[in-house]
Amino acid sequence: MTLELNMSLAEALLERKARQERLQNLTQRLAVNARVQEGDVPAEDPATLLAEAGQAVADLEQLIVAINWTNGATRLPGDEGMTIMEAIARRDMLGLRLATLQSTIEAATKTRERWAVTRNEVRTRATVDVAALQREHDDLARTRRELDARLQAANWATALLPMQTT
Repeated sequence: MTLELNMSLAEALLERKARQERLQNLTQRLAVNARVQEGDVPAEDPATLLAEAGQAVADLEQLIVAINWTNGATRLPGDEGMTIMEAIARRDMLGLRLATLQSTIEAATKTRERWAVTRNEVRTRATVDVAALQREHDDLARTRRELDARLQAANWATALLPMQTT
């Protein structure tokens, strides 16, 4: 399978997913056919499946390199002028920050059981400003959604670049 360079970055990302699924399918078929009961014949030839899997890996590598090359060489439209690669990293880090905030909010607002210790009741309280964390979470979520929308638009508008050799 050869790499078509006349596709958009978004199409290349869809193709990457399809190729990853194909490789996963080949791996599963190999697992089923790698061992059979004595005297039986596998439903598919493992050597053929291994060869197909090897080619699938090589094709996937070529596609990933082209995608990464394009992501690193293409600037995202907007004031920041960051590359698509930088925007992806920023979006991913916003996601990590959102997950941290969400976890903290959940921990601070969780209703805990009260344990009676002799006659004294053990009570807990939040040690963070939940409302402020929720506002920050909402602002970051909006920023992430907007960045993701810009990335999606750029993916469809950007042609896959040929791999550059050094």
